[in-house]
Amino acid sequence: MFIEQLYTGCLSEAAYYVESNGEAAIIDPLRDIEEYITLANERKAKIKYIFETHFHADFVSGHLDLSRATDAPIIYGPETVTSFPVHIAKDHEQFKIGDLTIEVLHTPGHTLESTCYLLKDSTGKDYCLFTGDTLFVGDVGRPDLAQKGNEITTEDLAGMLYDSLQSKIVPLADNVIVYPAHGPGSSCGKNIGPDTSSTIGEEKQFNYALKASDKVSFIKTVTDGIPPPPQYFPINARINKEGYDSLDEVLATSLRALKVEEFKEMMNQDMVILDTRNSEEFMQGFVPGSVSIGLDGRFAEWAGSLLSFDSPMLLVTDPGKEKESIIRLARVGLDKVQGFLDGGYEAWKRSGEESDIIINVEADELMMDLPFDENLVVVDVRKPNEFAEGHLKEAINIPLSDMIDPGNLANIEDHHNLYVHCAGGYRSVIASSLLKRQGIHNLRNVSGGFNKIREQEKVEIVKEKSVLN
Repeated sequence: MFIEQLYTGCLSEAAYYVESNGEAAIIDPLRDIEEYITLANERKAKIKYIFETHFHADFVSGHLDLSRATDAPIIYGPETVTSFPVHIAKDHEQFKIGDLTIEVLHTPGHTLESTCYLLKDSTGKDYCLFTGDTLFVGDVGRPDLAQKGNEITTEDLAGMLYDSLQSKIVPLADNVIVYPAHGPGSSCGKNIGPDTSSTIGEEKQFNYALKASDKVSFIKTVTDGIPPPPQYFPINARINKEGYDSLDEVLATSLRALKVEEFKEMMNQDMVILDTRNSEEFMQGFVPGSVSIGLDGRFAEWAGSLLSFDSPMLLVTDPGKEKESIIRLARVGLDKVQGFLDGGYEAWKRSGEESDIIINVEADELMMDLPFDENLVVVDVRKPNEFAEGHLKEAINIPLSDMIDPGNLANIEDHHNLYVHCAGGYRSVIASSLLKRQGIHNLRNVSGGFNKIREQEKVEIVKEKSVLN
């Protein structure tokens, strides 16, 4: 028996490779499938099945491309409806991988088709459970993503999730390993723990949701305080249900080098310009109007949350990072890239074209300016729960995810001197680039963000909300 967790940090996503006696299965693959095929080839194994735990909302699955490449059938659990051929398994149906057995456990709640896969070893003993988004380390899947108008509510799904956990998962032996589809940072749960695997026993002991005394208290606990899902979640779920172009086709269209003049001409055709360099490089100089989302952070998640799925896109990347940028965008269904700037920003600069910058200041400079500048406005772009836990007294909260709506910026006026920060610096540079794209240029990025601000002498941190009048 061989099991490998293939973890993608920027999406907090875990796919799994399971193998026995030359036969393999892939569980919850990403859209870029090369890693799975390479691993199977290296181990001289044939991919026999592709198992999907549910319709993923936070990334585009690789199920279709992987099935085309390997002829392996795609397996979903009960209550699945797709626009392409799949095998819809029955509850408790079993599949053989070498001398291993995978048993289907239908666990509706996160979504109606949500399914866990119980792996039994060669003796038939329960070994591990691939839980998808039903059970995480320290958390459970949010039950608000598969509502159907007035037919099925969040509370209905939470009740289903309680029944699924109590009837299918809690009865398993304490030593059964838990392999979830997501780790810390994922928006598929409220507060997923720091580890990417666990055991049934550990979850019974430490997972708040499994300690609920009854269904009523469980429903209240898991539905209370769920943050709004990223705007791309329903789009990705639909793509996974209806199908998509192959990644090879996307690369053939997108991986197109554009000289400066070509790039400049296409800029005038209502294109989104995305710069994937790290934030420090971006601030020092960029093509005017560019949106900064660096590959060094939670790139795909923020791209999916902030960029239009209908708008064509041009890329500015570090030389050699063009293909990676395109693939990572495609992971969340952003596949309308029309080309990239040949030679990157340096080519743009050498051509003598106009550039823009973002002024970067240290936290101590903000603290020195704050008492004396009546037009100074501190814009904290962290999530509302981060802001509520502690923020600079004078700060207003405009979460980064809200900045795609110009209405949320309506109270910012020309005379305001904006000092923009997040927790550490990644999100605030994205925010600054979005503000500049909206024509708001009187701003500075606070280096190190709130982490540095709170270290300053005489800083006043509060917990109540502030608003801009």
